[in-house]
Amino acid sequence: MGLSILNNISALTAENNLNATQASLQKTLTQLSSGSKINTGSDDAAGLSIANGMQAGIAALTQSAQNATNSVGALQTADGALSQVTTLLNRAVTLATEASNAGLDASTQNAALDTEYQSILTEIGNIGTNTDFNGSDVFGSTGNAFISDGTNNTTIDVGVSALSATSLGLSGALTTSASAITELAKINTAISTVATNRGSIGATVNQLDAASNVVNNQIQNLTSAESGITDADIGKTVANMSKYNTLQQTGISALQQANQSSQTILKLLQ
Repeated sequence: MGLSILNNISALTAENNLNATQASLQKTLTQLSSGSKINTGSDDAAGLSIANGMQAGIAALTQSAQNATNSVGALQTADGALSQVTTLLNRAVTLATEASNAGLDASTQNAALDTEYQSILTEIGNIGTNTDFNGSDVFGSTGNAFISDGTNNTTIDVGVSALSATSLGLSGALTTSASAITELAKINTAISTVATNRGSIGATVNQLDAASNVVNNQIQNLTSAESGITDADIGKTVANMSKYNTLQQTGISALQQANQSSQTILKLLQ
């Protein structure tokens, strides 16, 4: 190539290569500082789109797991309350059985037994009215646990029926032997009803636990896949940084040499 004073092609080539090296070095430093190999859409447009979709799915699944956990908490609260109701009803069985004895003085003994029984009915009503989870009533509630991966949705019914003495069929008295016998049968039925409700709650809790396990497994798999797309390979990135640092130094040296070559023309003019 002949000597020219109008264009220094060697310097332009060295400058272009140096600029490319600096851009690659900057990209590598960004990957190291962020831990991600995709920091802009230009890094990997297709990968970024796929990763964003996975991240949306992970967000939906994470909240779904929380939805299931909240529902389990509400149901377990209901189950604990019903356990207390069972204890009260067992005491009511004792009272009704004692009141069914025809030898009692209805005006005193039966009245005392009925007073305690009525307090039990009141307490059952209080449990049904006052039991709450996270500020929301547990009994008489309707709702669903919403499970989603961002694309496919499913719901699990987590409603709990209302609880009161009336809903359990208890509204009588133990003031006479005959009324106590009648009420005793109702109490035994109420115990069976509570047991059935607790069984239903337990089955729903198991269903929610199973759904939560599936969701957590999906979160793990999606996170692993998303990590494979976006996470920087630190070893490879550090190696690239060393390479680009070396290229930057040699590029600067080459540019200096290219610029100095123009001095040769001045020597020809001397």
